[in-house]
Amino acid sequence: MKAFVDGEWTTYEATDEDGAWQRDDTQFRGWIGDDHPAETGRYHLYVSLACPWAHRTLVTRKLRGLEDHVTVDVVDPWRGEDGWRFTPEKEGCTRDSVNDADLLRELYLEADPEVTGRVTVPVLWDKEEEDTIVNNESREVMRMLDTEFEEYASGPSLLPEGMEDDVDRVLDEIYAPINDGVYRAGFADSQEAYDRAIDDLFTALDHWDQVLADQRYLCGSRLTEADVAMFTTLIRFDHVYHTHFKCNVRMIRDYDNLWPYLRDLYQTPGVAETVDLDHIKEHYYTTHPDVNPKKLVARGPTPRWEEPHGREKIAE
Repeated sequence: MKAFVDGEWTTYEATDEDGAWQRDDTQFRGWIGDDHPAETGRYHLYVSLACPWAHRTLVTRKLRGLEDHVTVDVVDPWRGEDGWRFTPEKEGCTRDSVNDADLLRELYLEADPEVTGRVTVPVLWDKEEEDTIVNNESREVMRMLDTEFEEYASGPSLLPEGMEDDVDRVLDEIYAPINDGVYRAGFADSQEAYDRAIDDLFTALDHWDQVLADQRYLCGSRLTEADVAMFTTLIRFDHVYHTHFKCNVRMIRDYDNLWPYLRDLYQTPGVAETVDLDHIKEHYYTTHPDVNPKKLVARGPTPRWEEPHGREKIAE
C-alpha cells in the first residue's frame, strides 16, 4: 500500500506491531458554511463506486436531491501502486472533469504539496478556490451534504430535528466494530488481531439485529445518516466481506432483521441507483494482492435485494 509522506509517494505500513489494522486520520477537514459558502455548482465529489466511505456520500447526495447542485467524478474500481486513477473509457468511470488529472493523488498534491497520509475517497473539492480540497472525511462530507445545502435540497433531511444526538451516537457505535471492523478483519496480520475484529463485528451485528426487531431504522422510525452508513457496509457484506475479508461467521441474509432491513434501504427510492456490484467486486478482489494474490473475483450469491421486506409495518 502506498501513501504520501511529506509530499513523497512511498510505501505505507497499515498494521501495528500486533498485526492489527490501523486507519489513519484524514487530512482535510474544512467545512461548508465556514470558509466555503454553500453554493449550487461550486462543489465537486470525487468518488469510487466500490468504496463504502464514498458510497455514503453518493447516497446522501441522492436522497437529499442534490444531483444538480454537487457534481461527481468516478475513479476506476481497480487501484494499483499509483492509487486511484481516472479511466473514462471504462464502464461506470469518468474523466476528471474539473482538474483533468490522471490520478487522484495529483489533486492531493495540488491541495498540499507536503501532504502526509493515504489518498482516499471521497474528496470534496471547491471549484471556486484554487487547488482546494475541502474535506476527505466521509462522515463529515455526508453531514455537510445533508445539512449545509438546505436551500437546494429537495429530499427529506437525514438528520431530523431533535435526533441529532441519537444519530451521532449510533454513527459512533457502528463505526469501529462494523464499518471499519470488516477492514480490521480483512487486513489483520495476526490471528489474534483477526479474532478480535471478528468478535467485535459479529457481536455488533447481533446487537443491531435485535434492535431492528422492534424499529424500522437504527434510530427509530426515521431514515437517518446512521442508516446510510450502515447500508454501504451491509450491501457489500455477503458479496465481498464474507469471502474476501473472511467475515464468514454469518451472512447478512442469515439475519432475521438485518437482511430485510438491508432490502428496505436498497428499495428506498434512489438508493439502488447508487449501487454498482461490478465495481465493488472488481475493486476488492483485484486490488488487495496480499489478501487475494490470484485476483480471482468470487462469483458470490445472487443478489436478492429487491425481494419484499415488510419493514414498513414495524412501529417505532
